[in-house]
Amino acid sequence: MFRRLGRFLAALALTAATTVAGVTLTAGAAQADGCYTWGRTLAQGASGEDVRQLQIRVAGYPGYGAVLTLDGAYGPATRSAVIRFQQAYGLPADGIAGPQTFNRLYALQDDDCTPANFSYPELNKCNSDWSGGAVSASTARFNALVSMWKLQAMRHALGDVAIAISSSFRSYACNSAVGGASNSRHLYGDGVDLVGSPSFCRLAQQARNHGFGQILGPGYPDHNDHTHVAAVGGWSAPNCGI
Repeated sequence: MFRRLGRFLAALALTAATTVAGVTLTAGAAQADGCYTWGRTLAQGASGEDVRQLQIRVAGYPGYGAVLTLDGAYGPATRSAVIRFQQAYGLPADGIAGPQTFNRLYALQDDDCTPANFSYPELNKCNSDWSGGAVSASTARFNALVSMWKLQAMRHALGDVAIAISSSFRSYACNSAVGGASNSRHLYGDGVDLVGSPSFCRLAQQARNHGFGQILGPGYPDHNDHTHVAAVGGWSAPNCGI
C-alpha cells in the first residue's frame, strides 16, 4: 500500500512539474513501476502492444452492455473507454491517453500488472499454477487479469467499496468438486463469483456497465447467494430486473 501511495505521489509530482514548466513530456518519463511503462501518447488511429496494454486497463469502461475488444487498435470504442476512464478520475476527458492518463493508471496498478484492489491469489483459490482448466494456464491467468481490471472499474463506480470474491478460476477437478457447470466460465479464468456487500442485485446491476458479457444473479438457478460475472455468456438475474 505504501509503495502504491509513493508511486501515486510521484505521478502527481510529474504531472505538476510538466504543467508548471510548460514542457510536454512523454508518458515514459514517469518510469512508474515494474509492470508496464508507456513511451508515447496514444490516440485514435494508433496501434500496437502499447494500445493493447491500455485496452486491458480500461476494459471496465466500455459503456452499458458493451465489451471492449483487446486487439491493439485504438478505434472509436477504445477512445470512448478512455474518455469514461478519464471522467471517472476527474481527468481532462479528451479520449487521448497521455501523461495524466498513464500516471493515473500507474498509480492504480501493482508491479505484477494487477489493479490496486485485486490480486492473482484472490482469483485463484484452486491451485498455484492456473493449470487444468479449459484453456492454457497463461490464458487463464490473462483472462483473470482482465476481469480484475473490470472489477476495479466497477469498484470505483460503486464508491470504492470493497468487493468480495468467493470463487474464480477453477481447474476441471476444482470445478467438479464444487458441482460447477461443465461449461463454466470459471474454467477459462474469467468467471468470478461476488459475495458480501453491496447487495447481489446492486453488483449485478452495476456490472452491466463494466464489460461483463455474462452476469448471473438472484433469480437465476443456483445464484441466489452470489452474483457471477464473466467475459461471455449472457445476462440473467430476474430478481434484479436483469
